[in-house]
Formats: sequence, structure tokens, C-alpha cells
Amino acid sequence: MTDIVPLRKNARFQLLWVGSAVSELGSELTRLAMPLLVLALTGSPGVAGIVAGARTFALLAVQIPAGVWVDRWDRRRTLVTAQGLQAVVSALLAALIVTGHVQVWQFVTLAVLDGLCAAFIDPVQGTAIRGVVPSGQLHSAYAQEEARTHAAGLLGPPLGGLLYGLGRAVPFVVDTLTFLAATLFYAFAKVPRRPADEPRTSAGGGGGERRAIRRDMRREAAEAVAWLWRRHGLREVTAAVMVLNLLGGAFLIPLIVLVGERGGDAVITGTVLAGLGIGGLAGALLSGRISRLLPPGRLLPAVVTVFGAALAATALPWGVWWPMVPLVFITLSTPSLNVVMNVVVTRMVPEAMLGRMGAVLSMSAMALKPLGPVLGGALAAALGGAASLIVLGGLLGLTAAVAALSPQLRQFTGEA
Repeated sequence: MTDIVPLRKNARFQLLWVGSAVSELGSELTRLAMPLLVLALTGSPGVAGIVAGARTFALLAVQIPAGVWVDRWDRRRTLVTAQGLQAVVSALLAALIVTGHVQVWQFVTLAVLDGLCAAFIDPVQGTAIRGVVPSGQLHSAYAQEEARTHAAGLLGPPLGGLLYGLGRAVPFVVDTLTFLAATLFYAFAKVPRRPADEPRTSAGGGGGERRAIRRDMRREAAEAVAWLWRRHGLREVTAAVMVLNLLGGAFLIPLIVLVGERGGDAVITGTVLAGLGIGGLAGALLSGRISRLLPPGRLLPAVVTVFGAALAATALPWGVWWPMVPLVFITLSTPSLNVVMNVVVTRMVPEAMLGRMGAVLSMSAMALKPLGPVLGGALAAALGGAASLIVLGGLLGLTAAVAALSPQLRQFTGEA
């Protein structure tokens, strides 16, 4: 019997992880720099929310077709190509900022293109982990993934604020370099091309053949939707996460406005946001212990409750640095839920369906997320930063109460 290589010595997974970490860090640099730049150019929180929402809307609009194509195409080539195109988009934005010709419609257009690339990258990464990590190591692999995400969240915002202070284009230039580096790491990782080397029908035939391919794609997407619908508990978790992503995605712009109202600059704002990374790193390390305390169906309402209470607490009038403390608690609890649900889905879903199923789950959970930045921007413009955060925290508390009353969620253990 062949010994299983320890995860730390699994070169393909570690290359994949490093590529994702570098790419994530670049994205976190511009997560703060982009709204700061839009606010500086337009003075409108609402416009900043629209730009942020445009990327997520584009990602969701093609999420399911992208998942189907990921299951059909060469997954390795898809990952490398999509990441390379993301680098091109970032480079175009940096060039526009340097020349001083950037306009709002260009922000929106490039955000849409970036979201289209991400729609292919996300499902390929999910299938790649399943392809290079043994089942018994999935929990450790996803815990490391969570650590990567929150490490980027810790380092990215303050570094992004610092780079923005050096020059408006600097964070976007660095973002381009990180995307290029990630492309190289993905190429060296040699992720599996597809679950099996079954013959593929050529797409170069006549009109009848192309129509058949389109019908097959619709059928394959419908299979994934039907699979999710039949999984009671997982279906309800997805619905609850949909609302969580809407409200959780709305707090960034009100928080930036709040720190600005209290006299904070770009560097202070980035440092305050680093609280998300601090909590996330600690949460990733504790995710194994926390996830064993409660099954997924009971863990979710608990996480949403902590999220809502902490978000409302950011509005307490205790100075410009205070919001950093409750932000730590927001991400202290969420990694355990992310790890548990990633493992549940990876083990439950058939491998040949993993790309489109990941896309369906992601799109279902994030269907309302494009409205989050728009909602946050509108609330900040109407109510100011503090009142907006209190409203969002209260809505999250209501979501947790409804989830706790669901019998399907209370009984969901995540077993196949």
C-alpha cells in the first residue's frame, strides 16, 4: 500500500496554494484602493458601490456556464489562461490611471472583465484541490486555504493603503505583477486536466452539432441544480449564505465612510481593515476545533449571529481605531463554516460534476452579492457610516434567528 504524502510535501497542492495566495494578495491590495480611487474621483459612495457590484454581477452572470465549461475543457489550460487574462485587465487599468484618462465607465468595464475571469478561476481551483489532495487531507487543505485568504486580508488592505499613498496607480501595478506570478505558479502546479480522458465531441461541426452542444450544456447545468435541490439541509444552508453574502458584502463602503468621518486617512483605513485578516488567520487555525463543536446546520446561525453583533459594534463611538476590534470577531468565526462546507461539498459531489456543481453552489450563495456594495453605498450616502453598520448588523441578527428556526438546518449534519 502506497503511503500518503504529507500535505506540506504535496508539491502540486503547495504550488497551487502559493499561486492562489499571491493572486489573493493582489486582489486585496485593490479591494481598498479601488473604492478610495472612485471616491476621490467622484465623491460618491454610491458610484463606488456600483463599480464593486459590477464585478460580482459579471462573475455570477457566467458562473454556471463557466462551471459547465470547466468540466468539459482542459482544466489546467483554463486556469492558466483565465489568470493571465486577469493580469492583462489589471495592467490596462493601471495604464489608464497613470495616463490620467480613467473614467467611471472604464472602471465598470474592467471590473466586469475581471469578474468574467474569476468566474472560471474559482471552479477550476475547487476541482484542482480534489484532484491533487487525498480525501483524508481535505480538511487540512481547506484550513490552509482559509489561512491563505485571511493572511491576504491581513496584509492586503494596509499595504494597499500604503501603496495608494505613494501613488494612485501603484496598487494596481503591483496587482498586475501578482497576477503574472500566480499564472506561473499555476502552470508549474500541473493541475489535472479533467477527471478522465474520455473523448470529447468536437465543437467545430455544423450548426446542428453546435445546437446539440448547447442543449447538452443546459442539461448538464440542470443536473447540477436538481442535485442541489434534492439535498435538504444543503439547500437551506445555501439560501442562508445567500442572505449572509448580501449583507456581509454591504459593510465595506459604510466602514470606509465611518473611518473617514472620524478623521482616518487611507493608511488608517487599511490598517483597520486588517482586523479582518487577524481574525481570519486565528479562525483558520481554530477551524478544526470549532467545526467539531457544532454540525454545519447549527454552526451557520451561530456564525451569522456573531457577524451581526460585531458589525453593529463597529459603530460604537470609541475612536477611529475601534472598528478594528469587532472586525477581528467577524472573521474569527467564519473560517470554521467555510472549511466545513468546502469539505462537505467536495466529498458529496461526484467528481465529474464538481466544476458545474461548484459554480451552481457559488452562484446560488452569491446571487444577491452584487447588490451588497450597492446597498452599502446607498445606506452610507443616506444614513452615514455608523447608522448603516447598525442597520446591517440588525438585519444579520434577524437572518440568524430565521435560520435557527429552520428544522432542515437543525438536522443537517453534512453527511453524504
